Amino acid sequence: MAPYTAAQKKLIAEFIEVTRTKDTVAPKFLKASGWKLEQAIVDYLAAAKSTQHVYTSPITILFESYRDDPVESPDTIGITRAIDFLRDINVELDEVACLAVSEQLKCPSIGEITRDGFVLGWINAGCDTIPLMQEWVKKVRTRIPKDPQLFRKVYRYAFTVSRMQGQRHLQFDIAVEQWRLFFTAERGGLAWNTKTTPWLDWWIQYLEDFGSKPVTKDLWEQVEVFMRKTLEDEDMHWYNPDGAWPGALDDFVGWVQDERHEPKMGKGQEQDMEVE
Repeated sequence: MAPYTAAQKKLIAEFIEVTRTKDTVAPKFLKASGWKLEQAIVDYLAAAKSTQHVYTSPITILFESYRDDPVESPDTIGITRAIDFLRDINVELDEVACLAVSEQLKCPSIGEITRDGFVLGWINAGCDTIPLMQEWVKKVRTRIPKDPQLFRKVYRYAFTVSRMQGQRHLQFDIAVEQWRLFFTAERGGLAWNTKTTPWLDWWIQYLEDFGSKPVTKDLWEQVEVFMRKTLEDEDMHWYNPDGAWPGALDDFVGWVQDERHEPKMGKGQEQDMEVE
């Protein structure tokens, strides 16, 4: 058999460190997964569960210490113990960092953490102890308002995890609650206000005036894009009514212009702008 490459040896060592399994087991699962560490660990965990194998890795031991019901739900941390875990890593429930942790662990719903999500999420973050997780949270909390890509990833995840089960759209009251979380600085978000315009308050007021309808995924995502454009230029020279914005945002532009006693923008007066 050909010797393992340096990269493969590194993956074997990482697999053993996480799973605390034998060095003969690691190559088997890594080869079967095409040398993809995450998939190999998922496959190993699944195989171990079916044989009632006892996991001994630090991350697994930590996960199991937070389970609500090891007998009925051996692979899930429920909402009560999830809250305990979040508090132990210094995360408040009403801050953006809470959703960042949920996104990192791929939580299927608010307050539910799966074994695979917990193990793989913290492996990717390089954390296997509470102090390391606390440090990760501190760094992410600082990055969220400064890193547009991270902010967008967590923001878009919030739509999926906040929907009621079986619903395609986000209930209006939940959407408003999340917008107030993400678009204010107090709880780790980015303040959506400019010198002359209270954008967040006006956006919510506008939606309430027009029926408080459920929020679609497209509208949810484009609101964040729109928010950043308004922070760059509150006079909206970038806005093009012929662009691909959702209708609610097109109408909101006119509503804002009325509130600011500005003339309406006509076709052909604006610069082209691509919707992200």
